[in-house]
Amino acid sequence: MIRRILVLLVLGSFLLACKAKKSVVNTPRERPKAEVVSAKPKIIKYEGDGLHPLPEDDGRFIKFEGSSISEYIDTFSEVAQFEMKAYGIPASITIAQGLLESGFGNGELAKKTNNHFGIKCHTGWNGDYDYHDDDEAGECFRKYNHPRYSFRDHSIFLSNRSRYASLFELPNDDYRAWAYGLQKAGYATDKRYPQKLTQLIETYNLHRYDTELVRTAYRKEPTEKVAENYTYVVQKGDTLYSISRSYSVSVDDLKRWNYIYDNHITEGQQLTVKSAKFNK
Repeated sequence: MIRRILVLLVLGSFLLACKAKKSVVNTPRERPKAEVVSAKPKIIKYEGDGLHPLPEDDGRFIKFEGSSISEYIDTFSEVAQFEMKAYGIPASITIAQGLLESGFGNGELAKKTNNHFGIKCHTGWNGDYDYHDDDEAGECFRKYNHPRYSFRDHSIFLSNRSRYASLFELPNDDYRAWAYGLQKAGYATDKRYPQKLTQLIETYNLHRYDTELVRTAYRKEPTEKVAENYTYVVQKGDTLYSISRSYSVSVDDLKRWNYIYDNHITEGQQLTVKSAKFNK
């Protein structure tokens, strides 16, 4: 009798244990699914300054498909020259920076963001962006739907920040001065940044794009006179760059209109500034 009771107790304990184990296996807790957010990229429209207006961004992501330095130069040299006309930045510097910062368009950042100049988001950026490991892990970089918008933003970035204002006092066919000026202004942390830029410029003869434009800009050609002309008297502390920004014209145009061949102006000097309606 006692033996039967013991057998029943052991059997009952075994069944209870199995039941408990089975209940744990059959009732797993489901992990919450991560929320998937599909946001439409912001479309940035660059109006330009009339000299080099860009087509409106249609929202398509189109990247550079070339695979060599020569293809990169052939593709973007004209764009760099347009930017030089509009903003006064040497085309050679723009191309060299694009080559270096983007790995001639084949770097990881350039491929996923069309950011050819390594420009980070910074305060006030309202466009699209992506994260990329640079000086630190997961830094925020600007993103564009086409490389041409990266080139335009590079021009705006340099011309609208006071830390780079001294660059626009330099001759825009002096690529060496610009290369070292960029380093002095803190554009890049690489101590050999200016040497790398000048090496690219000299190896691939990029300064020829500057020379072509400078020769054209200083060619004295008759222009059509219109009523919308202004005479500006140079004040103490004025520079060609500060005056050009005040009237929304390029430094090159300001020089050409007044037959100025360097960056020097004097207090009391009268400058002709032509309005947007002026026909070149």
